[in-house]
Amino acid sequence: MKIAIAQINPIIGDLPGNAQKILEAAQRAASGGVRLLLTPELSLCGYPPRDLLLNPSFVEAMNITLQNLAQDLPPNLAVLVGTVEQNLNAHINGGKTLFNSIALLENSKIKQAFHKRLLPTYDVFDERRYFEAGLEANYFTLDNIDIGVTICEDLWNDEEFWGKRSYTVNPIADLATLGVDLIVNLSASPYTFGKQQLREKMLKYSAVRFEKPIIYANQVGGNDDLIFDGRSFALNRQGEIMCRARGFETDLLAVEFDEAVRDLQLSYLAAVYESEDEEIWQALVLGVRDYARKCRFSKVVLGLSGGIDSALVAAIATAALGQENVLGVLMPSPYSSEHSISDALALAENLGMKTDTLPIGQLMQGFDQTLANLFAGTEFGLAEENIQSRIRGNLLMAIANKFGYLLLSTGNKSEMAVGYCTLYGDMNGGLAVIADVPKTRVYSLCQWLNRNNEIIPQNVLTKAPSAELKPGQVDQDSLPPYEILDDILQRLIHHHQSAAQIVAAGHDSLIVDRVIQMVARAEFKRRQAPPGLKITDRAFGTGWRMPIASNWVAVKNAYPTQTIPTPTLVCSDAQDAHPQIN
Repeated sequence: MKIAIAQINPIIGDLPGNAQKILEAAQRAASGGVRLLLTPELSLCGYPPRDLLLNPSFVEAMNITLQNLAQDLPPNLAVLVGTVEQNLNAHINGGKTLFNSIALLENSKIKQAFHKRLLPTYDVFDERRYFEAGLEANYFTLDNIDIGVTICEDLWNDEEFWGKRSYTVNPIADLATLGVDLIVNLSASPYTFGKQQLREKMLKYSAVRFEKPIIYANQVGGNDDLIFDGRSFALNRQGEIMCRARGFETDLLAVEFDEAVRDLQLSYLAAVYESEDEEIWQALVLGVRDYARKCRFSKVVLGLSGGIDSALVAAIATAALGQENVLGVLMPSPYSSEHSISDALALAENLGMKTDTLPIGQLMQGFDQTLANLFAGTEFGLAEENIQSRIRGNLLMAIANKFGYLLLSTGNKSEMAVGYCTLYGDMNGGLAVIADVPKTRVYSLCQWLNRNNEIIPQNVLTKAPSAELKPGQVDQDSLPPYEILDDILQRLIHHHQSAAQIVAAGHDSLIVDRVIQMVARAEFKRRQAPPGLKITDRAFGTGWRMPIASNWVAVKNAYPTQTIPTPTLVCSDAQDAHPQIN
């Protein structure tokens, strides 16, 4: 039996468009002799549909679309489609009204429905808000082959692999007990770097443990802050990978199930990425392309400061949308250095993108004059510095509004973590492209981009970091060196280490305490930030749920007998540049 994976890129809520993508894949598969076609989790509506699922008319339209799709599919082809099903017993047992389901379509009919059993509620997932968990092991028989059906999270509870159980049941073990010949998994698994290696290692363990071939079909594409990398694959009973789809693009690939040996045969294997930087680059490019396309933008605008953050965002944008669809705006102030302008123009020339220059000196004077009486007798400080950033933010928003462009915010994760950014200034935008990319990774990505020829001007990679909001300003006036800051943030945000643990790892206690407090006090800024593309397992997006008004200070509780100095609150434009290595 030939089985194919339709690795499609759905648009959330576009029921007719998504059905058409499934139909086109089915027609191609049928012409190639495929008997069974797999599509991703919730492929008919796109994942995650979030509160669209609370709209009864949306659910009804999905059911109608599914029935119409069944009528249109080629004969002699069975197709598994991700959809939702009504929980007819919800009024009896008080459960949720919907199941996250897979429908088996064949011969113009909806023949069976299989319900997701494990519903994740961590990080970006909140499936118990919408779905009731399925209670039974799911399988069907096609041409004398028993095929077990699982949905995404159903794979992620092998207690032997993880050393623990997160749920009371293991759907893979249940299917193995039933004696199925093959297990398929229909997924919409969001990307984080390094996750594919974990998926393959985990499924290899399950395939070998239960002596069952497994086919994993994953969604691809960007949906809001989430990026789905595709890279669907299949393993034989020995845990060897028999096929692998391409990453970060749609694909359709087939694998043969040999009925004689009850196992999968070797098929196409897409190449793996050579480095984390290459993988992250592909993810960010896809994220920008799909966010713009699915929000119906064809052109983008961003501020070009001459620093590395805006340089990386410009490079990503041109790769995603084409150089002709990206506008970089230089907005020099009296404090801007000559190299800021020359570096920004050199970058634009390397990328082939358009630029405009809008000096802001006169606008700054206008603000100074308007505020002169109110600010009389005070010293120049953060308020005046931030006016510069907000002038720039207003200019960029004006361009975006006038011409219908998407404004890209250029702040990185390190700055977002500690609040080294300005509300209604450099934080303005419809998409924060590198909001989940630490500063040190920004440099790594730029160096990777320059591996064959110079794209990011060398001076951008080597000059000291500065927001250039006052004479002689550098980032390290307010922040630790980025290699120190990023390690502290990694331990704090990703590994949930305490202040004492971070200090024990070799960091200065005063720096650690100050960073922890800055992270906590910047929460109100992050809550107002544009969506940021998620590439790590702990991003400041839909999976980050911290209170703004809170009296919990980690360092105070870690060192209850010490007096913790109040940090200088930083609220600057914080554009880019490379930290000096001390």
